[in-house]
Amino acid sequence: MSTTPNNKPAAPVDHLRFHRPHAHLAPTFGDDKFALRAEAFARFFGTPTFLGAQTLIVAVWIALNISGVTHFDVYPFILLNLAFSLQAAYAAPLILLAQTRQAARDKAQSDADAQHREALATANSERQAEAAKNNSHLLELLEQNTRLTELTKALSERIENLTSEMHQHVLNSTPSKS
Repeated sequence: MSTTPNNKPAAPVDHLRFHRPHAHLAPTFGDDKFALRAEAFARFFGTPTFLGAQTLIVAVWIALNISGVTHFDVYPFILLNLAFSLQAAYAAPLILLAQTRQAARDKAQSDADAQHREALATANSERQAEAAKNNSHLLELLEQNTRLTELTKALSERIENLTSEMHQHVLNSTPSKS
C-alpha cells in the first residue's frame, strides 16, 4: 500500500470510477424477467445450435409432408412460410434492439476508457514533473557536494602545508648538539 507524504495510507483507487455511470447499460434489455429472456432469445438466434435445429425441423417438416406421412402443410408449405414470417417478425426487432443497446454500451465503454486514459496521462505528467523536480534537486545537491569536496581538498592541502611549515620551523629553531 502506498503512503502519502504525511505517512498516512493512501486511499485505494477505484479503477471502475469511469465505468460506474454507465452501469445501467450493462443488461441489454433491462433487469426484469422479460428483459433477461428477450436477451437470451436474441443471443440464441445466431448460434450454430439454433441454425442446426431450425434446419432439422424444416427438413423433417418437408419430408413428412412430401412423403405423405401427414398432410398438415402440403406443397407449397404455406404454414411453414407463415412460421418463418412469424419468427422473422419477432427476431428482427429483438436483434435490432440488441444491436442498438450494444452500440450504446460500446460508446459508453469507449467514453469511460477515454476518461481513464486521460486520467492516466494526467497522473503520468504529474509523476514526470515530480521526477524532473527531484532530478534538478539531486543535481543541485551533487554540485554542492562537489564544491564541498573541492573545499575539503583545498583545506586539507592547506593544513598539510601549514603542518609541514611548522615542522620545518621547529626543526630550524631547535639548536643542534654538535
